[in-house]
Amino acid sequence: MCGVTTDRGVDLVTAAVELPRRALVRLMMGACTSLTFAAAPMVHGQQPGTTPFPADPLASVPVLSALVSARGSELAGIVQRYALDVSALGRRYDAYDSPDQRARMRGFSSAWRTRLRALDFERLSQEGKIDYVLLENHLRYALDLADRQDTQRGEVQPLLPFAEALQALHDSRRDLETIDPAATAKLVAALTRQIDSLRALLEAPTRADTLARPRTAIPRASRTVANRAADQLDQLRTTISGWYRFHAGYDPVFSWWMKEPYQKLNDASTRYAATIRERLVGMPRTAPTVASRTGAAPDAASANTGPIIGDPIGAVGLAADLRHEMIPYTAEELIAIAEREYAFSLSEMKKAAREMGFGDDWKAAMEKVKDSWVAPGKQPELIRNLARQAEEFFEQHDWVTIPPLAKEDWRMEMMSPERQRLNPFFLGGDLILVSYPTDEMTDEEKRMSMRGNNPHFSHATVFHELNPGHHLQGFMTARYHPHRRLFSTPFWGEGNALYWEMFLYDHDFHVTPEDRIGALFWRMHRSARIIFSLNFHLGRMTPDQAVQFLVDTVNFERANADGEVRRSLAGNYSPLYQAAYMLGGLQMRAMYKALVSTKKMTEREFHDGVLQGGTMPMAMVRARLGDIPLTREGPAPWKFAEDLPASRPFPLRR
Repeated sequence: MCGVTTDRGVDLVTAAVELPRRALVRLMMGACTSLTFAAAPMVHGQQPGTTPFPADPLASVPVLSALVSARGSELAGIVQRYALDVSALGRRYDAYDSPDQRARMRGFSSAWRTRLRALDFERLSQEGKIDYVLLENHLRYALDLADRQDTQRGEVQPLLPFAEALQALHDSRRDLETIDPAATAKLVAALTRQIDSLRALLEAPTRADTLARPRTAIPRASRTVANRAADQLDQLRTTISGWYRFHAGYDPVFSWWMKEPYQKLNDASTRYAATIRERLVGMPRTAPTVASRTGAAPDAASANTGPIIGDPIGAVGLAADLRHEMIPYTAEELIAIAEREYAFSLSEMKKAAREMGFGDDWKAAMEKVKDSWVAPGKQPELIRNLARQAEEFFEQHDWVTIPPLAKEDWRMEMMSPERQRLNPFFLGGDLILVSYPTDEMTDEEKRMSMRGNNPHFSHATVFHELNPGHHLQGFMTARYHPHRRLFSTPFWGEGNALYWEMFLYDHDFHVTPEDRIGALFWRMHRSARIIFSLNFHLGRMTPDQAVQFLVDTVNFERANADGEVRRSLAGNYSPLYQAAYMLGGLQMRAMYKALVSTKKMTEREFHDGVLQGGTMPMAMVRARLGDIPLTREGPAPWKFAEDLPASRPFPLRR
């Protein structure tokens, strides 16, 4: 009986006649769950297995008159047109950093800025001015990134002098030019010899007798640049593989000329990438994978092992990225803000440790919290119950609108072991990915995963991933000003979700000291993210030092700290992404003080306004909600840290 399930995908007629069966199924599910529920504690007002399926279908349909009267922006169509056009060009010029791709995209961004400046800014509404500023900011940053790309290309050129010639082959195919197979085979053979020569130089012994003889200079590059070159060579091999497959077999003359030269090129570039990683990056040489032999990029698992390298962008790069986010602080000033936030969290952590009987030894108290994991197989139940508990807590107050459909439509899946090595904690949105050990993990991996995903740590972050965090963000941005998703920024997405963590901490969502330690772990973590990520990009902290920093200052499990730093610096996230959590949250706290604490807005109006305005830099959220005057360059610089409350903006009831 405990294996009975029910189908939630029925139509309304079926649902009407099956209500008695559903009620019976839920009773059986509740009875079955109670047999093992000690591992996943009951939450207030929430029976295990209960779903948010509305009894009245009208509850999930909004009042349409409210949508008809919603304010719009005159530039919404313009932003949508830009997004469609840039997407079209991205598909057309699909070889990263090829000569044609670089020239076309730079010219496209410049041309759009010219057209945008021709608009009469002063005649636009506030919503229109917001979109103007956002689009101008987006285009300027695209050109900044193009400049950065030019600099980085110059750094890797000594290792990849053949890259543009190979990329041009793909550009010619996209231009639908007629190919000369014999001439192309000759070119590819020459480029292959060049690649083999470069590899031989790196592999050559450095004995005194060989150094005494005249020879070609050995390419030199820093570990970071060499790692970037090896990654770009993998991308290039994938590009050329697609170019070859387009012709091979379909053009018999091409196949006759190119089969052997292409295979030699692919083998040479595979070996050369391995040599770069071994000799210049310091990675151990491994046998080529099937993916590398076929021209594809390395598989995901290979990115989760070996040394963490990263690619710091320096003070100049950080300044450009901060300008894009409309943050008028230097990286050093932001690190100082993070250190102040960390000091507050450390003080609160010691208070909770004293309540648990550990005195000021907060790490010992946290060790006890970490050892409170649920039994294997019970983590999904825990996450479900914590999600419902948070939704119920918000229902008790008038803080933010969570539509019934937003409580119903999210789903849950388990995270693969490979992905858990890169991301040790669960991820969310419309789909929450639960990170917990599988039977194929080692004993050490299992224990570190369970300790890092204990109930008290999870209590403070399930709502960050679901409602009112990332899931509600996605739900609302798809329905209000959806064109602004082009301007997506982690300072809005992660900052808003982190803001809710701080908000609920101040509103007694975490009653026990164990739960408060769980919340403070994440808060310390977000402060530490600012410190280690910005210091890394400034060249002041290595990845290994960042791992140790998390272990020492946040009491991370070492494997989880490794995964956190690896994920942060691997290149899948923008350089400011990890700093955006806490900084975006602080920006929202400063706005709360200015707009809610002064009674200019209610809490619901403020929180709904953030979500319904669309994703954008927080300075623009402030300009929208506060109706702050804008120029073509945007709002006046906002020193948000000066507007933060002395301690908390919310009254404590503990």
